[in-house]
Amino acid sequence: MLDEIKALDKEYYMNTFGDRLPVAFTHGEGMKLYADNGDVYYDFLGGIAVNALGHAHPDFTKALKNQVDKLLHTSSLYYIENQAKLAKKLVESTCADKAFFCNSGAEANEGAFKLAKIYFYKKGIDRYEIISLDHSFHGRTLATVAATGQPHYQAPYKPLTPGFSQITPNDFEAVKSAITDKTAAIIVELIQGESGVHPMDVEYAKNLRKLCDDKGILLIVDEVQTGVGRTGKLFAHELYGIEPDIFTCAKALGGGVPIGALCAKAEVAAAFEPGDHGTTFGGNPLATAAGLAVFDIIEKENLVENSDKMGKLFREKLNVLKPEYPDKIVDVRGEGLLIGIEVKPEIAKAVFNGLHNRKMLTSLCKGLTVRVAPPLNITENEIDLFINALDATLKEDI
Repeated sequence: MLDEIKALDKEYYMNTFGDRLPVAFTHGEGMKLYADNGDVYYDFLGGIAVNALGHAHPDFTKALKNQVDKLLHTSSLYYIENQAKLAKKLVESTCADKAFFCNSGAEANEGAFKLAKIYFYKKGIDRYEIISLDHSFHGRTLATVAATGQPHYQAPYKPLTPGFSQITPNDFEAVKSAITDKTAAIIVELIQGESGVHPMDVEYAKNLRKLCDDKGILLIVDEVQTGVGRTGKLFAHELYGIEPDIFTCAKALGGGVPIGALCAKAEVAAAFEPGDHGTTFGGNPLATAAGLAVFDIIEKENLVENSDKMGKLFREKLNVLKPEYPDKIVDVRGEGLLIGIEVKPEIAKAVFNGLHNRKMLTSLCKGLTVRVAPPLNITENEIDLFINALDATLKEDI
């Protein structure tokens, strides 16, 4: 079946992903994914930090099936019960006062940029510039590409959307130097996932918050990858002891069903009035039923706490392994269950392939760092499977 799928993909699908890893999955259960040839893989990438509950969680699939039997979509012309309830859940669980639902993390970040700009526009203040960080990743739309601090994503789409600039992460003097009287907002991933799991310093984050307060600038935290329990807190900004004016999330929020959320403080959110922003599919009954189920299961199964506990255990085991391979493992970084294992560049691809050959699914960031973002209900036994596979890969394949 794989050869047939590959042939169809090559003939009919736009070549945006090139030659993918040679596997197609038919079903999953927990951490396991089953290939069409019967091979069993362990999903230590969690669908790129999406499958917070693993695969085929019985309560999650039941909630989705119940909703599918009732209603999928009506549009935003009408009130949607699940949408209102999920907004309430997000607001009551966070520092936000209002929420808006869309279809992805990129859409959520687009909404954040629009909200920041219109906030000052309606005050009659000419502020429209947005500062982001080098090595950041905020999405693949034209505006989010302009905000993304990675030139290879930007180069084909120049001239870029104006008003965006990037500065060095964890450099507070760089932030102060970049601010102008036109600066509307600063957007930051408190842990940069796509660049190789690089956390911001706590002092840096706190100084950003104070600087934004002092200058009347909005602070946007991109929690697309770090949100909904990934870092051992419900949202990463809790780790840093700060409250953003706006934050975004997606990925784990839907547990595999596409959904994004734009969340903001009341004063900022009030800038959006009827007609200023909208969506056809965003926050539909199915997507928000998924979000409600994710929250319900996370709370019932204490998965935020498990993310913290298992994340610490995971990193401890990796740091025990690290001294055994001083010429191979460079660093272990992360919080909760967002972990980066940086290895020497000349062996990085071989490490990634070795793990894949041992049926451990990860991703390779910047050609240097193996990224791990497994389901939040991972167990110690499953962590040990990965540690053993990594040990064997470093010992035998490199």
